[in-house]
Amino acid sequence: MKLHNKVAVVTGAGSGMGKEIVKLFSQEGAKVVLADIVENGLNEVVNEIKGLGGTAIGVVANVAKEEDIQNLIDTAVNEFGSIDILVNNAGIMDKMTAAADVTDELWERVFAVNVTGPMRAIRKALPIMTKQGHGVIINTASIGGLFGSRAGAAYTASKHAVIGLTKNVGYQYAKLGIRCNAIAPGGVETNIMTDSPNLDTSALGPQQAMAGMTLNPRMGQR
Repeated sequence: MKLHNKVAVVTGAGSGMGKEIVKLFSQEGAKVVLADIVENGLNEVVNEIKGLGGTAIGVVANVAKEEDIQNLIDTAVNEFGSIDILVNNAGIMDKMTAAADVTDELWERVFAVNVTGPMRAIRKALPIMTKQGHGVIINTASIGGLFGSRAGAAYTASKHAVIGLTKNVGYQYAKLGIRCNAIAPGGVETNIMTDSPNLDTSALGPQQAMAGMTLNPRMGQR
């Protein structure tokens, strides 16, 4: 198995892409530490992995809180002795809100989850990975981080920031045996849009979303 005895920490692991990531990692032999803000979903995934013979621990965590990030990484190290893989997958949308309508509250909430959370997790994990001489960091970005108008202003800016952070860490820590990469999914059928149940894009007119959003034959499925 490719990840035999590796320790992987994955945020946003109680559903959607995060759930599928931890299941795959477990199948490949990793010991997985799952983090999610929703305890019920988190426990269901942990039990599912254990039922298949895997090793999993669930940690209820709001990645926007520094103390939760500290506890998450500390739990992985205390339980399994290291952290080999960090996947910053937790994220939220911004209801496709245009720049003229962005509130400070919305902007700060989106950045707290999408950017500051990953930064803090990376900051906590890097000394551990540096000491052991290896590590892998994977950040979930988005096509919204590659183009200018495939989401609202706050989400777009946050995912551009994630890509910038990824490039910086990847370059600066490469010679220390640490890889840092980002994935940039398009539309995926997860519960991320539950944060944006009532989208109103009428104020932006027909150019609200850049070309390319509907080119895929179907939505991704987790």
